[in-house]
Amino acid sequence: MTTGGHDLNLLVPLRALLEEANVTRAGQRVQLGQSSMSSALSRLRIVFKDELLVRVGRDYELTPFAKLLLPQVQATVPLIERVLADEPGSEPTTVSRAISIMMTDYGILRSQAAFDAVLADAPGFRIDALPLPERPMESERDLITHDFVITVAGIGIDGTHVPLIDDEYVCLVDQNNPALRDGQLSFDDFLRLPHAVAQFGRLHFTPADRRLRELGVDRRAPRVTSSSFLPLPSIVAGTDLVAVVPGQLAARLGPVTGTIGVPTPFEPVPLHLSLWWHPSYDTDPVHTWFRERLAAEMTAEHAVA
Repeated sequence: MTTGGHDLNLLVPLRALLEEANVTRAGQRVQLGQSSMSSALSRLRIVFKDELLVRVGRDYELTPFAKLLLPQVQATVPLIERVLADEPGSEPTTVSRAISIMMTDYGILRSQAAFDAVLADAPGFRIDALPLPERPMESERDLITHDFVITVAGIGIDGTHVPLIDDEYVCLVDQNNPALRDGQLSFDDFLRLPHAVAQFGRLHFTPADRRLRELGVDRRAPRVTSSSFLPLPSIVAGTDLVAVVPGQLAARLGPVTGTIGVPTPFEPVPLHLSLWWHPSYDTDPVHTWFRERLAAEMTAEHAVA
């Protein structure tokens, strides 16, 4: 594909190179070998009469021109891909498309009914649920390479978003834990009991983690750790462990595990999950339909609850 004497096929590696700022990762993303991606970069440098990527130590950085070019490429390439992938004017519900969403297992638990309703209206859709990255989002890369992220604010994410899920953290303990008094847990007992903690990465802190750090509570060496929330009720059951989990998770899984969620013995910590996406998807009709439909389903579910 050419226009004006330029090879449009270079747009795909160009976007990957500018977003990844790394030749190797860009090649892996578009399934090109190191030599092919290096060749593409050389041709792009000739086309734009700019280095685009310059090495700084062991890493690359975008040149000032490349930084100006990046948002234009992010807006243009998806439009071309959509023109080639779908029939113009086709209804979003009639296309086949994989929707990738990064989220926690708790996000899946709360969103599953809404996902089912959306997929019932768009049978050609497929939802690929992926874990959150272990590090905070230091750049737009994670948001660009996936359709959506369902998460809290404050992890380095910077995109367009709509509120999706509201909850509040509770302390999860076995229903027969002797530390419980009238369905309450004192702050002293909270500190004394061994902890079970969901850890999503070394630098990825939940709102509850942040509040506890502000209170000087050190949970860096818990008795038990888990990579997600869902196993915690089973881990806590029959023990003297305490965990801090979303209230709705405790309400749903507590009855089947013999655990109970009780108010935190410190100021309540709200949990607000939003649906985030990169602005380059703003004009994608399929993407727009999916996010509006999902948000509507989640709003209706909260209204019923």
